[in-house]
Amino acid sequence: MTDVQSISHGEQSVTKTLSHNDEIVKKSILIEDGSPARYRLQITTEDPDESKSYRKKIFGERDPEKSHKTILLVGETGTGKTTLINAMINYMCGVKREDNIWFEIQDDQSKETSAHSQTSIITVYGVYIPESSHDLTIIDTPGYGDTRGIESDREIAKSLLNLCKSDDLVDEIDAVCFVIKADQNRLSDRQKYIIDAVQSLFGSDVAENIVLLLTHSDGFPPKNALTAIKEAEVKCAVDDKKQLIYFLFNNCQSETFKEEYETIRKQSWDLSYKGMREFFKFIDQIKLKTLKIMKAVLQKRHEFELKISSLQACVQNIEQKKKELGNSETSLHKLKEETHPIPTKDVEVSYKEKVDTASAKKAMCCTVCEENCHYPGCSWICDIKGCQVMKSNQCTVCRNKCHYSKHVKEAKIYEEKTKTEKRIDEDLKKKHEDKITFALSSKDTLEKELQELEKEKLMKVMDAYHCVETLGIIALNADSFTILEHIDFLIKKLKEINDPEKVEALENIKKTAGQKKHKSNATYNK
Repeated sequence: MTDVQSISHGEQSVTKTLSHNDEIVKKSILIEDGSPARYRLQITTEDPDESKSYRKKIFGERDPEKSHKTILLVGETGTGKTTLINAMINYMCGVKREDNIWFEIQDDQSKETSAHSQTSIITVYGVYIPESSHDLTIIDTPGYGDTRGIESDREIAKSLLNLCKSDDLVDEIDAVCFVIKADQNRLSDRQKYIIDAVQSLFGSDVAENIVLLLTHSDGFPPKNALTAIKEAEVKCAVDDKKQLIYFLFNNCQSETFKEEYETIRKQSWDLSYKGMREFFKFIDQIKLKTLKIMKAVLQKRHEFELKISSLQACVQNIEQKKKELGNSETSLHKLKEETHPIPTKDVEVSYKEKVDTASAKKAMCCTVCEENCHYPGCSWICDIKGCQVMKSNQCTVCRNKCHYSKHVKEAKIYEEKTKTEKRIDEDLKKKHEDKITFALSSKDTLEKELQELEKEKLMKVMDAYHCVETLGIIALNADSFTILEHIDFLIKKLKEINDPEKVEALENIKKTAGQKKHKSNATYNK
């Protein structure tokens, strides 16, 4: 299918239109009195708090009895999303070309020159027009893939999760709209990233609700753009012939034309009106989807990033512990080397030595105690035990009161002398032993901590893998950038824990993503 006219849907949703929308004009602010006259709708704005990270802009009051539609717009900065939002509101108001008026709910941000001037906050438009048969909620995401980078896109995903969690109004979705310029003949790297980002936000059940809104169209079928989108394997709604469903829009409705360009103005108006009519027919009949799976996908994506971050921190801790353990082992080795040989010091040592007496006089000495028990004055020569210092065969003088048989009598006595000897430095030895004991204790503690960290790493690797596994089941895009950004790291860690089956599963995801990229590049280079 190359044209949306072949889609058979219900009639357009506007049931009643006030002449020239007088009531809405009265409640609006004139921006420019041109052709058409541009009016700013009076809206109620709810600025976000930090916990919500989104804001609301409400026009009118919601009718709980009325059918309610919710659409999400996603596209690269500068694709004309803002003009498209304004076109939806004018369509719902029943504005016709001949009315020569144009309502705007916000300025056309695509005219701003700096991407940094764009807000990174999701805007939720509640459009409640009494004359329309539908109430409409438009979730407008900031420009994906702009110069603020991937971190900004992560914040958008978190904001969507917060929106789905905290706002009762956004619990179902009728259409996810990928906005792209119709005159593009190739997808830029940013747009390929946007496709990945969009598909990774949702569950697998939303594919039939994703449609293409092609802006800046001249009315011709955008063959090149559609071919590129097909080759990029975008999962989105198709008709009975498996052709992409898309809607064409021209972004000139709000511009002032001179009278001689009335024909061109009519053509651009009719093209956009037709595209909007067919788009509303589509969302009128398509089966809406609850955001339960989307919430689960967004939550699991967020959980995966937290698990990877935690795993990376754990790996860093392991590397640090290994370094500390290596330093500890080196220090311990050096300490052990310092204790060989055992440290010694010079010590003055007392000792006794037998020397000749100064005269021929004899002395009775204890050979055990090395003491001069009776000297001078010992004249007993018959039997040592008869010496006057002996009593009951025991010496009464020497330190151990030794038996008389341990004594001798001769012309020699014991004399106290000193000498220098090498002795073990007990203090230094004790200090070294204490250092070694402490080093061994530290090494043991580090080894235990390392073992615990390895167990923790194993658990975190498995947790991260299970997140990927779950996303592969519930997410529309199983090889999203969120996963591919960390897949090599996770594969490496799975190899470290020797789990080849899981390594193979991740390698297959990586391989599939590479094949898709190759197909896209081949298409662009034709």
